[in-house]
Amino acid sequence: MTITASPPDARRTTPCPTGGPPRRLPPEPLWFAAFAVFAGVFAVAAGPAAHRTWGVIAAAGYAVAAGVSTVSRTAGRGCAFAGAALVPLVVLVATGTAQEEVAVVVRSGAHLLRHGTPYPASAVPAGAYTAYDPYLPGMAVFGTTGLDPRLLFTAVFAVAMALAGLVGRCGRVWDGVGRGRVGRARVGWSGVGWGGLPVLVLVSPVVALPVAVGGDDLPVLGLSCLGLALARRHPGWAGTVLGVAATLKPTAWPVLVTALFLTGRSGAPRYVGTAAAVLVPVIGVPALLDPAAFLTNVVLFPLGLTPVTSPADSPLPGHLLAGLGPAGHAVALALLGLTAVTIAAWLCLRPPRDAADAARRTALGFGLAICLLPATRWGYLLYPTVLAAWSRTVVA
Repeated sequence: MTITASPPDARRTTPCPTGGPPRRLPPEPLWFAAFAVFAGVFAVAAGPAAHRTWGVIAAAGYAVAAGVSTVSRTAGRGCAFAGAALVPLVVLVATGTAQEEVAVVVRSGAHLLRHGTPYPASAVPAGAYTAYDPYLPGMAVFGTTGLDPRLLFTAVFAVAMALAGLVGRCGRVWDGVGRGRVGRARVGWSGVGWGGLPVLVLVSPVVALPVAVGGDDLPVLGLSCLGLALARRHPGWAGTVLGVAATLKPTAWPVLVTALFLTGRSGAPRYVGTAAAVLVPVIGVPALLDPAAFLTNVVLFPLGLTPVTSPADSPLPGHLLAGLGPAGHAVALALLGLTAVTIAAWLCLRPPRDAADAARRTALGFGLAICLLPATRWGYLLYPTVLAAWSRTVVA
């Protein structure tokens, strides 16, 4: 494959999705300086030790990136990601400091190896909220290797997003790989993935923080983007990829449904078949082994219907409504259901035109769901932010 560098003026703008003139982004040193300020404030205001450590290191990393990017944009971006994501990740892994979710994944992996299911035998776990495992069975695999799950989260995310950038931006290149004609494709540097605003999102705190402290949403998000990119031309592979994502967390299910509308009538059976081939055994076996434990951990706990509830308490509408009591909690769930039905009707009446359109609609759905969930966190904004950014790289 021949790769040619984009002209210098093209690298300084981000294309307008409506086809109008390109919009000029603020200078990257300003972005990195703003990220440094955010990380510094976060280091002071955050509660968990992992978050404070990330803030201290990331603030320095972004500050260095702001200076370096005045000389070289590429070097500045590299400094930003290394200083805000990779260096904090290495430090936190070496010191054994992480979000509590990492320990949950490790414990679930050990339980999976011993008992064939990641969920405790007791239908109602005792103790703090960390006794629950709100993830789907596939997530426990990240806790079975003996490595820190964060390393695997980041690796899966990086590989999946790189492939999603290539497939989504240059769909015909993917076809050429299978036919041995890769050398005929010509794409610019921005064509194989990321440039402008999307790359700023990838090096921003929205991504760097979960990379370092334990973002179990990263592999789900990376596989979701890859599945959307594959859906139109390779529905069978898309079903496999999104089937795997859907065995990790329920947040992949909206993407699984949305991608179905990209496969067309001829591709839909292959898509559904390959997705089911992954989903049914991975989720079905643990659910059948202990239905009560599965229901309690995966359904009731995330919805706030267990004696011990999730500490996720960002002041968003759903959480505020749930704080009013049972009636407010019911209203939040009703609004969430109404939103899901509305988006489903939108997909049926006006199916997405392409992967970019599907990604934007999914991003909107995630944004609304995050606002309406009874237990939610600001960190869940990773989904709509990255999906919206990735949609800007898709041209086929």
